[in-house]
Amino acid sequence: MAITNDILLDSQGVEKRFGGIIALSEYALTIRKGELIGLIGPNGAGKTTVFNVLSGVLAPTKGSIRFEGRELAGQGPAKTAQAGIARTFQNIRLFDEMTVLDNIRTGFHHSMGCGFFATLFQLPRQRKSEYSIARRSGELAEMIGISHLLDMKAGDLPYGDQRRLEIARALALGPKLLLLDEPAAGMNPGETESLVKTIKIIHKEFHLSILLVEHDMHLVMNLCQRLQVLNYGRLLAEGTPAEIQANPQVTEAYLGTGRKKGEADQ
Repeated sequence: MAITNDILLDSQGVEKRFGGIIALSEYALTIRKGELIGLIGPNGAGKTTVFNVLSGVLAPTKGSIRFEGRELAGQGPAKTAQAGIARTFQNIRLFDEMTVLDNIRTGFHHSMGCGFFATLFQLPRQRKSEYSIARRSGELAEMIGISHLLDMKAGDLPYGDQRRLEIARALALGPKLLLLDEPAAGMNPGETESLVKTIKIIHKEFHLSILLVEHDMHLVMNLCQRLQVLNYGRLLAEGTPAEIQANPQVTEAYLGTGRKKGEADQ
């Protein structure tokens, strides 16, 4: 399939099986540069599997995942991150004993590091690089709203600030596509409102494409330009928030009960 200039990610016919269990079937997603897309669906619909496949954590059983025209299916998380895809996790993964500043710096070291020998021998470019990383880490923390917490250990932060720190560290990798896995999980309404503002800022300032999984429908409907709905590992519907809200199949998927035999609860 030809890739047009504004298409960042193009995945087609993606399937993921765990033995005889189908977690994802014939999944397709196209993300254009600068788009903010939501991925929703009932519990067990396959949303986490999508994120794990797109970020390289899982290799698809079959299908294509092309990013800027390059095939990434099965390449693993390191090469996926190097290509320009970063993610956060539903369960926050920070270096709890490290400071906020050092957590952010780890992301910049991945994208801006000056090399093994320069670091080993403390060459001038290594010192210049460290200064630049510290400065940019502080600037990113200020944009995210956690600059006053730079010296605190990550594990001592309130839950909402831990979420912001995880997003900041992902941004430090310099991604072109950011995957946010339930960023508002566990937040109170005030924290969620602040998070929405943060996502809008980074979407605008970094010119990022963003794909997010979220159960907070108010957040999704007021933030995303386009939505996909998964059910039983298959794409059920796709469209604007207004179109999704008016779709009777989506209503049935959320209100209906029961699962088909052989479908995964991923």
